[in-house]
Amino acid sequence: MHLRQFIDEHMGEIMSEWVSFARTLDSSAEEMTLLQLRDHAEAILKSIAVDIDTDQSSRQQYEKSRGNAPDQLGEPSAASIHGTQRHQSNFSLLQLSAEFRALRATVLRLWLPRVSSLGPDTIREMIRFNEAIDQALAESVVTYSARSDQTRELFLAILGHDLRAPLATINLSGALLARPELSATELQQVGARVRRSALMMSSMVDDLIGYTRTELGNGIPVTLKPSDVGESCRSAIDDASSTFPDARFDMTSEGELNGMFDSVRLHQLFTNLLVNAVKYGAEEPVRVRALGEDDVIRIDVNNRGPVIPRSLWNDIFQPLVQLPPSMSAERKENKSSLGLGLYVAREIATRHGGSLEVHSSQESGTTFTVRLPRTPTKAKPVQ
Repeated sequence: MHLRQFIDEHMGEIMSEWVSFARTLDSSAEEMTLLQLRDHAEAILKSIAVDIDTDQSSRQQYEKSRGNAPDQLGEPSAASIHGTQRHQSNFSLLQLSAEFRALRATVLRLWLPRVSSLGPDTIREMIRFNEAIDQALAESVVTYSARSDQTRELFLAILGHDLRAPLATINLSGALLARPELSATELQQVGARVRRSALMMSSMVDDLIGYTRTELGNGIPVTLKPSDVGESCRSAIDDASSTFPDARFDMTSEGELNGMFDSVRLHQLFTNLLVNAVKYGAEEPVRVRALGEDDVIRIDVNNRGPVIPRSLWNDIFQPLVQLPPSMSAERKENKSSLGLGLYVAREIATRHGGSLEVHSSQESGTTFTVRLPRTPTKAKPVQ
């Protein structure tokens, strides 16, 4: 059986294996739909099948081996689009490459037992198939890398922009402190502004470090020891109140809130949720509810801001994703956001063996729910 015929007749079987393999690449892939997992895989394979039987000169073969196959009518290929889509789905470059490696192995494994003899035609088809796979991989890598570069540049732009505001406040405060006629009350006000700016910058740096560690594959370090989740919530409220002095926070607690946790990381997690709730909330208080259940501690952070569309409930936990400005509360101060807070918060919850989810509706507002097992298994306790 010729390879192109085999691909056409066994497309369903090949795609089934593609999807199964994609699900093993990352835990987030388990939440992806079948359409997202298949992405442009079928179009990629159909393009490869056509290429196998297309006449090709020695020069064209040489250029293809260097990843320089000619564009088809100037339109982006299915493989190019796939690279962009996989970047948007938070796949790594290694995972993207692994998909093509698995596709190559799957097709050859299923096809070769159906070949009656390994003659010149079979060898030619295998060569053309491998060339086409390599070309498709090269196209995907190019668009993936371009998207990655754009994201990095966007991140640096956001970082520069968001650091500028607190730095300007500190600079202005320094100029005010140089005036000898400042009263004690004015000195306190200047000091409060400097503290709020420092807290904002500290929070941004913490998020940046957490994001960088995760991107490098090391993950956010978590050290477990006996801790009180309620105390972590209250200390986070103190910091959020210092950053947003006009905001109001109401906290209630019920049940036992002690367990094995990293209190520093939980403080970071809750601060991010509280700052997010203030930024996108209405003028009503941000409500925090801590509930100790048998094996899990649950924390709800609720605000009454604009409803987050269901389609964005998962996207907002991805790095560098921000809600539209129209959904943000109108506050003159402290608007800085790197688009990393929710991403880092979920990473911290996951490192504790827990979860962070969001639910948003007109009736109940927006609620971020953290669930933390009392005895996590994904971090090493302090000896």
